[in-house]
Formats: sequence, structure tokens, C-alpha cells
Amino acid sequence: MSEQPVGQGPVHITLLMGPKLARPVPAEVTEALLSAQITATAGERSGFQIAFDLTKTGIINQRLLPEGFFDPKTRIIVTVSVRGTPDVLFDGLIVRQEVGASNQPGHSTLTVTGEDLTLLMDLEERTARYPNLPPSERVLAILRRYSDYGVRPDVYAEKVAQPPHQDLRVHYQTGTDLQYVTDLARANGYTFYLEPGPNPGQSSARWGPEVRLGIRQHALNVNMDANTTVDQLTFAYDGTAREEPQARWQDPGTRQSTLLPQPPISPLRPPLGRRPTPALKRRTLSGTAKQQREQAEAELLARAAVSADVVSGSGSLDVNRHGYILQPRQLVGVRGSGRAYDGDYYVKSVTHNLRPGSFQQNFTLSREGLEARSDYVRP
Repeated sequence: MSEQPVGQGPVHITLLMGPKLARPVPAEVTEALLSAQITATAGERSGFQIAFDLTKTGIINQRLLPEGFFDPKTRIIVTVSVRGTPDVLFDGLIVRQEVGASNQPGHSTLTVTGEDLTLLMDLEERTARYPNLPPSERVLAILRRYSDYGVRPDVYAEKVAQPPHQDLRVHYQTGTDLQYVTDLARANGYTFYLEPGPNPGQSSARWGPEVRLGIRQHALNVNMDANTTVDQLTFAYDGTAREEPQARWQDPGTRQSTLLPQPPISPLRPPLGRRPTPALKRRTLSGTAKQQREQAEAELLARAAVSADVVSGSGSLDVNRHGYILQPRQLVGVRGSGRAYDGDYYVKSVTHNLRPGSFQQNFTLSREGLEARSDYVRP
């Protein structure tokens, strides 16, 4: 859907709300919409804040708000239609409402704040036992509990296979489902997040490596005169960000301790920059000596991959001017910033700012080194 050019619009917002099965809101609610801000970040929970005009005699103030239409845990789905092509930007739950009353007509507002459906996974602590299940199958078992909300698992096997040994150890979950799934993702160098869509009421739960392969989005052009599509773009290069982790493992049979070899991170993070940054820091991981060897190797790989990105970029764009909706957690090319910083990046986060007649996006980018790996960047 991001392939649909925006051009000069029009852009329409559609709201669906309900206790579990969300339905289109009354037309008066859509007409009262003042602004919507939606943030999606790799490896983190997405959130939103939507403001409505709270006219004293309007349907929101007179009926919907007192009857609990905007109460916490109400599901809300935000869809943006560009020239008739819908794109689901958010699917989540309201967690908070604020009313700002004013003596001046037209200045009273209702603001609702919420988080994506991973909130459901963070409401209840549980103790569960997963005998003879590797991490990915434990995640699958947990995600099946949320299929009623249209959550579809997108789970990948671990890069370092960790066959279970029930005779040696049985894995237990303590805490919430979200904490356990997120901890398993970090231990394997993976990320976990919900991607709304492609249809309203559906979400894809990705537990796997970041998407650093495949088709790039249309390029962000800066300093290219009439072809410029980005209002602002700033880069930073932090040479101390990358670490070389070290891990020791003790053979339970011989009691001999050995330093595990450094793993290549390319299976988790295919390089985007031609000149990777060397690691200036060394860190020793704690607690790996008594783990299963495969588990210690997975943790070593995860730590090395997480600290690899030393180049970051941040900027803003007008969707109508850019021509396309920039999607988070995918790849995009940059043109016009010079030889060192041009090329492909991973879109780490995007904040959508919608107001009547305006659709702005703030974004952050990342990669592990300078210079593009290819002379070609998709326009």
C-alpha cells in the first residue's frame, strides 16, 4: 500500500472503535477530529494520541463520553486512505482520556491516548511451563491466545538452534506474556512488535530479525532542488556505540572454561553500509558460563548485533510532497546527502502527525557504517 503515490491527496482518516470488534464511528466523531499522532518504533510498543473537539452540545459530550464510548480498553483502529487506497496505521486500545474544558467556544477538547494490542499481553502476570519447546515454539504458543483480536503470528526459528533438553532444564515463564516474549527476542537478537493490517482488525506479530532485506521504499531526497522530498535530515555517527561482547562457557563434563568465538552478525543484520565501524569497546557478558552452549552463543550473537548500528539519521517530511507514506521497520534509500551518508537505511521509527489538510511524518534511520554498498538507490 505504501506504493500508492499521494500526490496532492486527498487524504482521509477512518476511525473504527468498539470493545473488541471495532466498527465505524458516527460521522460526528470523525468531524470532531482535531489531530492524531501515531508513533511506531522497531522493537517497541506503538502508541497514539487523538484529540477531538468537545462541543458542549455535540454528540461526544452529550452522549458518547458519558456512555463509555471512549473508556479505557476500547479498541480503536486508524486507517488513512490515500486516493481511495486504505492503509491501516494503528490498531490498539485506549488507556487514558483527558478533557480540557474552556470558557472560549470551540476550545474544549477530548484527548484519548492509547497503545497497540501488545498491551493485552502486558495486563496479566502468569506462571507457565514450556517443557521441550525451543524459544520460537514457546512464542507461537503464547501468541495463539490473542487470535480473537486478529493477531497472526509471524515467528521465525532462531539463528542459533537451541534444542530443548527437558532432562537438564525446563523453561518457565514468570511475568506477563509481553515481558517473556520480548526477553526471548532480545536473547536471540530478534525484535518483537505488532504490525497493523493489511485489513482493519488484523495485525501481524513479528518475532524475528529486523527486516533488512527486500524491496526498498521510495528514496528520501534531500538537497536536490526540485526533487527534494524531505524537509529536514540530520545524521550522527557515534564511534563508541558498537561493542565487541565476549562470553565464556564452562563445559559441565570437564569444568573447563572457554571463550566463545566471535560470531558474524550478517545473518541477523545484513550490512547496509560499505564501511562498517570497528568496535571500540569490549564487554563481558555475565551468566553465560552455566548456560547451555547454544544459549550462550545466541546471546553473544544478539549482543553483537544490537550494538552494530552507529549511524543514525532523523528528519521530517510532508507526505504530499514526498509522494508516499514512509513505513517504519522497513528499508529506505537516501539521496543527496553526500557520498558518506547516501544509500540504504533501516527505518527505525516513524511518527505520523495528522491534522485537517496536513500529513507530516518525523522519522529516524539507522545502519552500521558509512557509504552506500551500491551506486544505485531506488528513486
